[in-house]
Amino acid sequence: MFQPSIFDDGKLLPLDMPQNTSDSDFARIRDDDFDSATKSGSDNNHELASGDDQDPRPKKKRYHRHTQHQIQEMEAFFKECPHPDDKQRKELSRELGLEPLQVKFWFQNKRTQMKNQHERHENTQLRTENEKLRADNMRYREALSNASCPNCGGPTAIGEMSFDEHHLRLENARLREEIDRISAIAAKYVGKPVVNYPLLSPPVPSRPLELGMGNFGPQSGLGGDIYGSAGDLIRSISAPTEADKPMIIELAVAAMEELTRMAQLGEPLWMTSLDGSTNVLNEDEYLRTFPRGIGPKPSGFKCEASRESAVVIMNHINLVEILMDVNQWSTLFSGIVSRAMTLEVLSTGVAGNYNGALQVMTSEFQVPSPLVPTRESYYVRYCKQHVDGTWAVVDVSLDDLRPTPGLRCRRRPSGCLIQEMPNGYSKVTWVEHVEVDDRGVHSLYKQLVSSGQAFGAKRWVTTLDRQCERLASAMATNIPTGDVGVITNQEGRKSMLKLAERMVISFCAGVSASTTHTWTTLSGTGADDVRVMTRKSIDDPGRPPGIVLSAATSFWLPVPPKRIFDFLRDENSRSEWDILSNGGVVQEMAHIANGRDTGNCVSLLRVNSANSSQSNMLILQESCTDPTASFVIYAPVDIVAMNVVLNGGDPDYVALLPSGFAILPDGTAETATGGSLLTVAFQILVDSVPTAKLSLGSVATVNNLIACTAERIKASLSCETA
Repeated sequence: MFQPSIFDDGKLLPLDMPQNTSDSDFARIRDDDFDSATKSGSDNNHELASGDDQDPRPKKKRYHRHTQHQIQEMEAFFKECPHPDDKQRKELSRELGLEPLQVKFWFQNKRTQMKNQHERHENTQLRTENEKLRADNMRYREALSNASCPNCGGPTAIGEMSFDEHHLRLENARLREEIDRISAIAAKYVGKPVVNYPLLSPPVPSRPLELGMGNFGPQSGLGGDIYGSAGDLIRSISAPTEADKPMIIELAVAAMEELTRMAQLGEPLWMTSLDGSTNVLNEDEYLRTFPRGIGPKPSGFKCEASRESAVVIMNHINLVEILMDVNQWSTLFSGIVSRAMTLEVLSTGVAGNYNGALQVMTSEFQVPSPLVPTRESYYVRYCKQHVDGTWAVVDVSLDDLRPTPGLRCRRRPSGCLIQEMPNGYSKVTWVEHVEVDDRGVHSLYKQLVSSGQAFGAKRWVTTLDRQCERLASAMATNIPTGDVGVITNQEGRKSMLKLAERMVISFCAGVSASTTHTWTTLSGTGADDVRVMTRKSIDDPGRPPGIVLSAATSFWLPVPPKRIFDFLRDENSRSEWDILSNGGVVQEMAHIANGRDTGNCVSLLRVNSANSSQSNMLILQESCTDPTASFVIYAPVDIVAMNVVLNGGDPDYVALLPSGFAILPDGTAETATGGSLLTVAFQILVDSVPTAKLSLGSVATVNNLIACTAERIKASLSCETA
């Protein structure tokens, strides 16, 4: 279906995610590269050399001072064009009598200087705003403490003020987030973190009908803040100290050696399962083979180890680049990675690639259901190209370096080996090896998690394979024109796929049990309880403004995942479960195929309302499936906005509130014949005013909507089974 040659030029459609490295870091890296050009070539042979290995004698650097005339000319040019190209830099260097590299570095430093000035100004503004917020919080607390009951005149009970107090806690959380942001900015300039302010209000025990609320918006990409939980471990971990770095390097090198052997060795380290389908780690043999490691397994933790291989349609260089860029990596694996950030880049690699790159990261791994706690991890990621040309990327936990009491997951050396194949393909061998406390997993998902299908190597590899096919389809130029509804406009295809990608990321991030979410259980009757949470959408062009109510429920069905997936993605059976379509006829207007499986596609659906007085509705839908997970995700979209997207316009300003389904095998039998775990999730805009208070009527409406949808799906599929 795909032309492998589309990868021959070594290029891959970028994921359009911002890089994590700041301009100042890039300027420093380039300056280092320029200085190193005067050193002997033998220095490049020292991989990951620490500061202790360098010559202790000070070396005098040569400084090039520019004349006043040169500075004035470059300042004037900078105002017109801050990013000159090679031709402009050469022309300017010729006019001013400078080397092109000198001009290049002057412009880099100038851009860094302007950015720093802007951040300092923003820092001052944020401090002023924080002082105002703190004063407002104190005033709210005083008002709440002096409130009285309108009926008896006595002091108000806690339960009677849940919504007022809820908004107080919301403002307090916003204040904490702003203080964290200021601390990070200030630390750049003073060289040490700013001391954390204490909470302005004491923690209050959660109540059954109190809904956790977070913020949507440009400054809250990690999701809303947490309430009533032990704390957000990912954001609480700071970058490593200078004293830690030699130990981190030593640990990374040892982990790389272990991963390479784990990926290549067979029996007795890896034993074949009874059905011959999977590799099972022999833990006793592992301890004999790798006696050092990262220490003994913590008490109460279980070992999960798996290995899987696949050939994927992606150039090995592009694949390495994605794995080493936290934004591209978390986008590609959005169904598994709910949040991730790079705390510090210790090495960017050598020779213009990622060979030797080393970075300290934190991540949160998820299963798309509120019933499975996410797994937070603090680790180092190391990339290396072996002498045979094979690339390897390994993660290993740094918990022993900086113990974190609430951490429930340790990553022993895990990652992948990437081998170049002909025609732009790569062979990937993935190893996942973790120790985890899984006692918080709901009984409904226990079997799936313990089988390794939820977080294991097979899920990573099958997701990678599917996403590589998606990227290939986005770059394809040989689109058949005969099929009705196929989008052939190249720019329109890219824009629609980018919009669908954002929809999928938003859905996956919003349906899990992330520490940034506070799910409130409504019914309290069993495993398929409806859980809800509210969030505010403010100043985000990608979401409609107002109060957004999210609701989700997970339940078991005695039906294989493929049958559920085919039923939910088919527009002809949509009226059987979609209450919001009001019985209208659903028609597919356009679609983009995303892979070998016909179920992997992006579709634009039109709901022709049965009531002529109602306008027709457009729905953007992406359906994707692999042996470990399937998704059907959709969102109502504006007709005018979609016309812009289909003509190649910017999809970032199309407002989306995704809803949909996550379908997983139950872990008890083969995927083709076993049962399924289905998560149904809705996002509804209950009020277009972000400062409005949530009514319990809105909660009841959404609860009924999701419960009724679940019942319709159960009834339709049971009829098919019968």
